[in-house]
Amino acid sequence: MDKEYAITILNGCGFFSEIGISDLINRCLLTTNEKNELWMHNLLRDMGREIVCEESHKEPGKRSRLWHHEDVCDVLKKEKGTEVVEGIVLVRPFLEDVNLRTEAFVRMKKLRLLQINCVHLAGSFEHIFGDLRWLCWHYCPLKYLPSNFHLENLVALDMQHSNIKQLGSSIKSLKNLKVLNLSHSKFLTKTPDFTGVSRLETLLFENCSTLFEVHPSIGLLDRLTFFSLKDCENVCDLPSSICKLRSLGHLNITGCSNLKELPEHLGNMQCLTELLADGTAIIQLPFSCGLLKNLTTLSLRGCNQNLPSKSWFSLISSWVSPRRHPDSIRFLPPSISCLCFLRKLNVSDCNLYEGDIPADLGSLCSLEILDLKQNNFRGLPFSLCHLSKLHYLGLGGCKSLQLLTELPPNLRSLYADNCTSMEKLPNLSNYKRLVSLVLSDCRRLFEIEGLKDLNSLRMICLDSCTNLANAFKDSFFKGYSEHNGPEIFLPSGEIPDWFSYRMMGSSIFFDMPLDVEHKFFGMTLWAVFAAREEGKFTAAPYAIIYDKTNGGEWTNLPNIYHVRITRQENSRVSYVPKSYLKYPIKGGERIEVCFKTCLFLEVKKCGVHLIYNPDIQEHNEGQSLYTDEDVGTHEFLGYVNGKRSRNIDGAETSSNLEDRCSKRLRMEPDST
Repeated sequence: MDKEYAITILNGCGFFSEIGISDLINRCLLTTNEKNELWMHNLLRDMGREIVCEESHKEPGKRSRLWHHEDVCDVLKKEKGTEVVEGIVLVRPFLEDVNLRTEAFVRMKKLRLLQINCVHLAGSFEHIFGDLRWLCWHYCPLKYLPSNFHLENLVALDMQHSNIKQLGSSIKSLKNLKVLNLSHSKFLTKTPDFTGVSRLETLLFENCSTLFEVHPSIGLLDRLTFFSLKDCENVCDLPSSICKLRSLGHLNITGCSNLKELPEHLGNMQCLTELLADGTAIIQLPFSCGLLKNLTTLSLRGCNQNLPSKSWFSLISSWVSPRRHPDSIRFLPPSISCLCFLRKLNVSDCNLYEGDIPADLGSLCSLEILDLKQNNFRGLPFSLCHLSKLHYLGLGGCKSLQLLTELPPNLRSLYADNCTSMEKLPNLSNYKRLVSLVLSDCRRLFEIEGLKDLNSLRMICLDSCTNLANAFKDSFFKGYSEHNGPEIFLPSGEIPDWFSYRMMGSSIFFDMPLDVEHKFFGMTLWAVFAAREEGKFTAAPYAIIYDKTNGGEWTNLPNIYHVRITRQENSRVSYVPKSYLKYPIKGGERIEVCFKTCLFLEVKKCGVHLIYNPDIQEHNEGQSLYTDEDVGTHEFLGYVNGKRSRNIDGAETSSNLEDRCSKRLRMEPDST
C-alpha cells in the first residue's frame, strides 16, 4: 500500500501515523520501496497475525482482525461477528463472487477497515458501517450508492472496477472523505456533485471509458491535491472551475484522446507541479501556463492527432520564447522566469518541425530531462547548450535531424538512435560526464570525434551505424580508460583474432590456465548477433558464466535491454572484472560461457578474452599498473588498434551445451 494512502487512512482512525510509521521504519520493522509503498517482512506479519489469533483461538468472530478466507466467510455467512471486530479483508481468488447479507455486519459496531472485493451485499445499509474509515469494494455490483448508506466517518472509498453509474446524492453525506477512487468503472458517465465533500484530497477516475462530464462543483475542492482522468477517452473538455483548485499539485489527463484544450485560466493553479497530458488532442497550451511557477514536470508526448505543424510554436514558445513577429506567436508569457522550476519536459512524437522548438529553450534553467524523440526538426537551437542541469536528452527517431552542434555541458545520457539523417556530432571530448551514448541505426553517421577521450562512458551503442569509417572503428578504443569498462554495441560481425577463445554459435567453454590466478584481472565477452526475422526492438543478448568445477554462476546483463532488430550482424562487447565474480577462479577449473537472447535474435559467434597483468605491462609501457576494475578496459581497448595479445590454446565447444543451458537459464524480463 502507498505510504501516503496508509497515513491518510490511519490518521482517520485517530492514530498519529506519520510518527508511528517513521518510528517503525527507523526500527527496520517497515520499509518503503522506490514507489513509496510500505513493506513488512513476512515473519513480522505472521507474528502480528499470531498475536491476533490468540485473542480467541476457537471463535474468529471475537478477534479484532479477520483476514483468513475461511474464517471471514464463516463469520459473515453465519453472522458470528461481534463488536470486537475492527478490520476485515475478504479477497476471493479468481474474482469469484460472494453473496452476503448486510445483517452480518450489524453487530460489528467498531468496524473501521473493510475490504470486500467481488462481494454482493443484499439487505438494508441503514445500521451498518457507521464507524467505517476505509471501504475497499472492488467489482462492486451496485449501480448506485444506496440512499441509506451512511458513511459519515469514511476517509477513503475505493470502488475500482465497479458497476456504478452515478454516485447520486449519497456522496454528500461523506463529509470526512479524503480519497475517492472509481477507476475502471466502465458504466460511470459523470463525476458526482462534489458539494458537501470539501475535504477531498485525492480523486481518481482512471480508465472510466464512458465518462464524459466532470461536474463544475469540482472547483469547490480547496484541499484537492491529486486529480487523475487518465485514459478517460470520452472527456472532451474540463470545466473552467477546475482553475480554482489552488492546492492541486498533480493533474493527469493522459489518454484523454478527445480533449482538445485546457481551460484558459489554468495558470491560476499555483501549486501545480505535474501536468501529464500525453496522447491528448491539445493543440495549444493556454497563455496562462506561463504563470505555473511551481511546475516541475510537463509531458505532452504523442499530442499529434490532427495537429498543424506550426501550431506547436505557440504551444511552447508562447510561454518560453519572446515575441519575434506580432502574428507569429499567439500567446506571450508574462516572464520566462516563471518556468524556473521546470525539470522534466516531454514533447516526443508531437509532430514538431523546424522552428517549433523555441530559440530560448536555454531559459529553462532547472531542466534536467528533455525528451524530443520522434519529431521532424532538422536541428536544435544553440541555446540548448545553456541548460547546465540537463542530464538526459532524448532524440531517438528524429529522422530529419542532420547534426548536433553544441550539447549541454553536464549531459549524462544522449539517446539519438534511429536518427537516419544525422551525419555528425559535436566533439565529445568536452562532455566529461557522459555515461550513456546510444546512436544505434544512425546510418549516415561517419565519425564520432573525441569519443576515445571520454573516460566516463559506461555504455556505447553503435549497432547498425553502417557508415562509420573503418579507420574510426579500428582506432576509437585507443587510449580509452574507464572504471569497470564500457559496454559496447558495434556494427561488426567479426571477433578480433587476438581473442583468447573464439567459436561459432552461442556457447563456449575452456579450462582456466594453471598458475595464473594471481595474474588474472577479468575477461572480455564478445557476442555477434543478428535477427532471425526483421522487426523493431527486442532484448539484447546477455551472458551466463558457469564455473563447472565449483558450481558458480554469474549473469552478465546488458545496460540497454532493447536493440533494433536487423539481419545485419552486430556485436555486443562487455567487460567482466575479477571483482564481479563472487570467489576467485583457479587454474584448471572448467569455465562455460553461454550467450542468451530471445527467439527473434541469433547469436552467431562468441568469444572470451582473458586478461592478465603481464599483458598490461607489455602493451601499456610507461603506465602504472591498474586495479582489477580498470585494467581490463585499458588492455582490451588498446588491442583493438591491431595489437595481438598472448593466446591460450585449448578452446573447445560442447554439442549439448545449448540444451543444458536452456534448462538452467531463464530470460530476464525487459526493462522499460
